[in-house]
Amino acid sequence: MSKSSPRPDAPAQDGVTDGADSIEDGKRLIRLPTDKGVSLAERIASQFYRLTWRTPLHNMRLKGKYPLKLLASPHDGMEGNRRSGKAILAGHFLLRGQKLAMEGLNFAAPIAGSAGASPAMSDYVHGFRWLRDLNQTGPREQTAPVAEAIMRGWLKAHAEKPSEPAWGPEQAGWRLMFWAAYAPLILSTNDLVYRSLVLNCFARTARHLDRGADKAPAGIPRIVAWCGIVTAGLLLPGGAPRKTFGEAGLKRAIEHGFYSDGGTISRSPLAQMSGIEALTLVKAAYDAVRVEVPPFLSETLNRTVSALLGITHGDGGLGSWQGSPAISAEKVKALVGASGIRTRPLRQARDWGYQRISAGSTVILVDAAPPPVAQLAEAGCASTGAIEISDGDDRLIINCGGASYAGTTIPPELARGLRTTAAHSTLTLDDSNSTAILPDGTLGRGVSEVELHRQELDNGSRIELSHDGYVRRYGYIHRRLLHISNDGRDIRGEDMLLPAQQRKRPANAPYVLRFHLAPYVDPSLTADGQGVLMRIDMGALWQFRCGAGALSIEDSLWVDGEGRPHATKQLVISAIAEPGGTSLGWLLKRVG
Repeated sequence: MSKSSPRPDAPAQDGVTDGADSIEDGKRLIRLPTDKGVSLAERIASQFYRLTWRTPLHNMRLKGKYPLKLLASPHDGMEGNRRSGKAILAGHFLLRGQKLAMEGLNFAAPIAGSAGASPAMSDYVHGFRWLRDLNQTGPREQTAPVAEAIMRGWLKAHAEKPSEPAWGPEQAGWRLMFWAAYAPLILSTNDLVYRSLVLNCFARTARHLDRGADKAPAGIPRIVAWCGIVTAGLLLPGGAPRKTFGEAGLKRAIEHGFYSDGGTISRSPLAQMSGIEALTLVKAAYDAVRVEVPPFLSETLNRTVSALLGITHGDGGLGSWQGSPAISAEKVKALVGASGIRTRPLRQARDWGYQRISAGSTVILVDAAPPPVAQLAEAGCASTGAIEISDGDDRLIINCGGASYAGTTIPPELARGLRTTAAHSTLTLDDSNSTAILPDGTLGRGVSEVELHRQELDNGSRIELSHDGYVRRYGYIHRRLLHISNDGRDIRGEDMLLPAQQRKRPANAPYVLRFHLAPYVDPSLTADGQGVLMRIDMGALWQFRCGAGALSIEDSLWVDGEGRPHATKQLVISAIAEPGGTSLGWLLKRVG
């Protein structure tokens, strides 16, 4: 049996050809931290640039005296949220139902926790993402004075004294990119003192990132920080040394932050979108000054977009994985359009760990990898083996999702519950998680290895995966078999709990198999109690059958792309695992 570790430095694959994205028989996915050495050339280039930090010329440049201007303003291909922009005109920040009044707002004080604001609101304010929303609301004559007033308040608190979280590497990186893209909004005034202060802070932020980008957590935060450095190197006069230094750092951050198949190491679709957005914004900076985009950046965008499309449903929206909500097709389409990348969905992500099967009008997504390493994901989920199924534009089987949107509509207790195995369409043994969720919110022991077999057969596609999440505590391996017909109308599954080798004989234990249903699916039990008819509102009729266990319909919920929870239902099959092994077969069939 072949073995492979899902490290970002594994050989690259082509996300658009059928042969390149096939899975080797017996593939093993092992959860490991990601790290990689730095080449000698990169170390020399970085050291050379660092030696210039204390020169008089560099200090003058940082103070905005070499000369005090931006060479261009990149075009942001993404549209903002008009509703949030109008809220800013009305005097408050608005993010996913959270409101933060601007009047009396102390930018020097922590925003998170103030008036119920979440860390996401703090990032929104200090990262200046709100500029994109404000820009959507009207002509510059109307929006620029508002942007300038907020900018003055922020500069008064932070221009001279860097402090967390406003000056965290990720927030600073986003801030540089949004300041550059919306420079016309914040630099329209003829007040030369104010303009000088803005540009001085731009240069100071770049200097801050020069020294702190690699202190950001591995993954998207570090990539964003280096994107800010490259943006500054391109747009500030005399920035060629910083550009070279930034490109080396960005390339290194990408190698540590994305797997070779293009998926982010946090395994979060939401983080994947943030990474693509940051790379798209820095690409726009190259275009603005008419400098050729480095090949590594273009190649990364191709891989990351293909990986993102690989977890889309029939409607083009994203599945609910690793704390992410179900992002709408419109947002995915807008991001992909802004990136300028045209590619096919990645069907089989070897390292990112998501499998995609498209047959007829049916799309099936499978989480076929361990959860991310604890320090790489704030809202990592115990979801190994979970599935989602859609029929055309309609979703049928889902996961609850949305844990990363904890805030006004998702209280912390609910967010924690959304990360559990029970919040996903898979098997739960003895009401416990396949990977532990510790009291501090990090992921603990559980799934460390997944074995995956995928075959394309004459009569359809077959996936077999197993994980060791319950071996240590219960002595059972969970194995899931899926077979999907060529037309997508017949889906057969089997979930097994098998005694692990070299472990003591396991004991009887209760288990539950869950299938969470989309909000517009209306389920009803059949007369024999072993089946459910599921009618999609204004859509198809599906039938579910199980061969054993007690079948019931219970309440559930689903979080949409705006962080709003919706009441829905779930199919629940309860049974007892026996020491010699247990098997539960089930069938999903489109009957109308």
